[in-house]
Amino acid sequence: MDREYIRDRTFEGHESARAHGKNIGGAAVTDPAMLSHALHLRDQQKMSRRDIAANLVITKGKKKGQHPSPATVLRMLRDHDEHATAMSAAAVQPTDR
Repeated sequence: MDREYIRDRTFEGHESARAHGKNIGGAAVTDPAMLSHALHLRDQQKMSRRDIAANLVITKGKKKGQHPSPATVLRMLRDHDEHATAMSAAAVQPTDR
């Protein structure tokens, strides 16, 4: 019962912070230029996520100058692919007459 109470209070705190414009979680380390470079390395060079992560450099924030993790590269590329798929599916949908 105590765990559930703590969980509920934590959730309420997060909701309150979001309502006041605060971000929950870590700072974003990716940017459009990093995504573009990662897509180029994946599509043209046929590199693995680990190799792509080793070639990218974080350009801002606390981790400036470091390399993103392979998991970050995976999320970045997966989100891009899902968005591109959704956009192409929306463009191809037939219209009702």
